[in-house]
Parts: sequence; C-alpha cells; structure tokens
Amino acid sequence: MAQKLFVGSLDYGVTDQQLNDLFADYGTIESAKVITDRETGRSRGFGFVEFSTDEEAKAAMDALNGQEHQGRTLVVNEARAKNEG
Repeated sequence: MAQKLFVGSLDYGVTDQQLNDLFADYGTIESAKVITDRETGRSRGFGFVEFSTDEEAKAAMDALNGQEHQGRTLVVNEARAKNEG
C-alpha cells in the first residue's frame, strides 16, 4: 500500500524533479509534487512524496526529517487527510 509523506520547509526554488531526486535513494516513488500558489505559480515551500510501501516511506522519513537541504531544515512526516470545510 502506498504511503504519502508531507515535506515541509522546502526552499522555494525546489522543483518536483529535485524533490523526487532527494527521496529516490529510499525506495520506489509513486509521485513527488511541490505545491504551488494557484495565482502566482510560486512554490509554497512544501510538497508531498508518495512511496510504494510503508517501509520505504518510514526509512525516508527517519533519514530526512530534521536534515538540512539548500539551507533549510526539512520537516518530513506522514501526510494527513485534508480536512473538509
């Protein structure tokens, strides 16, 4: 079963491909997406990475949470369902 991770505190210049590359060493990535502002197209500083297994996602979370990337300390944890309302 796929596991989605939230990745916060990204540099505003990080692309989807760079996010994918950052997590690629930890397993098979189903998707990697940096969230952008609808009006400006500018990164909002966070994204989501989806792994094919829970074990791969946990390994990536354990390895990268709190690590520095492009001068910023990453926040990596399990993505939560979007709240309605």
